[in-house]
Amino acid sequence: MDDLSIFQDKTIVPTDKDLASRLGTTFNLWIQIKDFVFEKYPKAIAEWNYSGIKYGWNFRIKDKKRAIIYFLPRDNYFKVAFVFGQKATDTIMDSDVSREIKNDLEQATKYAEGRGIRIDVKENQILADIEKLIEIKLAN
Repeated sequence: MDDLSIFQDKTIVPTDKDLASRLGTTFNLWIQIKDFVFEKYPKAIAEWNYSGIKYGWNFRIKDKKRAIIYFLPRDNYFKVAFVFGQKATDTIMDSDVSREIKNDLEQATKYAEGRGIRIDVKENQILADIEKLIEIKLAN
């Protein structure tokens, strides 16, 4: 299934070497996004998390209370995921983020913690939107 982590073994925490071999050319995009978060929020905490047999390993960067961004490794690409509260959602809707991302956010189910979206990262054209989303997440 496409929406499962490529890292399923609970006993083996993925390494950068594992990521590089499985993500291919998108590994550099993973590093760029990760570095961008730490540039904007140096106190962030990065950690691998095993979400159970259904989902496998994912990587998240968080502040003290909440996740800033999730990285979901797939075969030769990865997804990033965000959860946005109403204030951040409103900011995104008023921004120049792509219409596709805005549509996904509008259609996302609203939960107490906010609306969650996932974005495929397969090429560098999406980086500008992801960086804007990170900045909005950190500001709200």
